[in-house]
Amino acid sequence: MEDNTNFENEVTGVSEDNTDGEKKHGFFARLKEGLTKTRDSFVKNLNNAFTASEIDDDFFEELEEILIMADIGVKATENIIDNLKERIKKDHLKKTEECREILKESIKQQMAVGETEYKFENEKSIVMVIGVNGVGKTTTVGKLASKFKASGRKVLIAAADTFRAAAGEQLEVWAKRADVPIVGSVNGADPASVVFDAVSACKARGTDILLIDTAGRLHNKKNLMEELRKMDKIISREFPDAHRENLIVLDGTTGQNALVQAKEFSEVAPITGIVLTKMDGTAKGGIAVAIQSELGIPVKYIGVGEKIEDLQKFDANDFVDAIFS
Repeated sequence: MEDNTNFENEVTGVSEDNTDGEKKHGFFARLKEGLTKTRDSFVKNLNNAFTASEIDDDFFEELEEILIMADIGVKATENIIDNLKERIKKDHLKKTEECREILKESIKQQMAVGETEYKFENEKSIVMVIGVNGVGKTTTVGKLASKFKASGRKVLIAAADTFRAAAGEQLEVWAKRADVPIVGSVNGADPASVVFDAVSACKARGTDILLIDTAGRLHNKKNLMEELRKMDKIISREFPDAHRENLIVLDGTTGQNALVQAKEFSEVAPITGIVLTKMDGTAKGGIAVAIQSELGIPVKYIGVGEKIEDLQKFDANDFVDAIFS
């Protein structure tokens, strides 16, 4: 079951205007703090590697092991090491310590997200939020609704999680907090019918962005995955002109398992972006690099806490700088 402890406090505890303290302790500071576990394990090992006296096969092998242990993934690691070797040869580097900045830049290149990836925020869009149980889909929908509404967009939320009893209540709290309407249903109703009603309401009301909360489903449960495919088809059929986004929410603490989930879900519905949550509790922050490199799906949002402002657009430069700082 998705954890809903203190969700009302989580929503209503954020004031409309950030306090001076919040402004000073901006998202980069929270990101840096949230990635402490990743930084402590990853950078410490890298620093040890960079103390090697020579750039040789042992140095590269040690770097490769460190990157893979940080869940950066085999493919991304190979790309990073190959790029490093090319730069070393091109710039005639002799000392391992000279490789540090090159390594940072190479990781950033693996994670870069183009500005066009966020064009849906300013278009007439339908965003379906999917994932397994407990990753924070409902709170992600609520936070995105608040952000889009604050930027002047006309937002509608659809409560298509009809299995979890508290899901509708939780989403209603978020909708009220964000001051956006919600299309709901009774527990046990057909999620596809909720999606149909929501899309109809979206068209009738001239909504800019429709956010659809879906039930948590295990990637190995065929019937639930087929239901997701059905919802995806309904949206395409009923509103073919809308910009489509299928965002999968992944728990950063699960490491490589998050990559497996993304692969499985992408076979049912085309995934356009990743929302990585709970990054403040993991030593496996490298999974953000692995997902983007392995699947070619950009990480679009990252969460490092429970407040609305703790979910932000993903910035590769900020992310890597926060790890290395």
